[in-house]
Amino acid sequence: MTATVAAAGALLAVQASGPAQASNGSLFVSGSNPILFVHGYNGDGSNWNTMADRFRADGWPTSHLRQWTYDSRQSNTVTAQQLAAEVDRLLTATGAAKVDIVSHSMGGLSSRYYLKNLEGTAKVDAWVSLGGPNHGTDSANSCFDTSCAEMRIGSSFLTGLNSGDETPGSTRYATWWSPCDTVINPDSSVSLSGAVNSRTTCLSHTALLTDTTVYAQTRDMINR
Repeated sequence: MTATVAAAGALLAVQASGPAQASNGSLFVSGSNPILFVHGYNGDGSNWNTMADRFRADGWPTSHLRQWTYDSRQSNTVTAQQLAAEVDRLLTATGAAKVDIVSHSMGGLSSRYYLKNLEGTAKVDAWVSLGGPNHGTDSANSCFDTSCAEMRIGSSFLTGLNSGDETPGSTRYATWWSPCDTVINPDSSVSLSGAVNSRTTCLSHTALLTDTTVYAQTRDMINR
């Protein structure tokens, strides 16, 4: 979810040493992957403008930054199938072997479903969740789209998604959560077993998208 009432997504945080810097000053190197950004409930690809601009400033070519937009009212299972096709398009366009996924709020759920149930771990090197409702949020009780019902605590969708291994495959997982995020309740919803789970400073749900520290930590986590 983005700036709206009723959604959730995944958070981020990992303390990592900075990536190797290319000779031209760019942090984008031969091993860097293209990035697919997945927004949350009632959002769109423009939610990522600030973060994508920062990646560009750090050397990522525009061709490697996909700010994807989808219908956030539909089931996350449908979105996951569309996401699978989007990943394949990005791999074909860039010639890369794998992508990195950076998600916000509810975007973490469809991308996790893709990883777990649609063989996405073979194509995703790193997955990031910024303020994701990975175990549900009570803010989803006030909206009624199919995707909202899936975000509710104890939903059958989340029960299935969280059964067994929460972070399957060789994909590297990281979440960031904020103690001041009033959209994801409880705060503990974001963290996943097997992921690097980090707490941010006092940030709002949407500020996770634009905070400079969260950006730098996300960049360094995926770029290694």
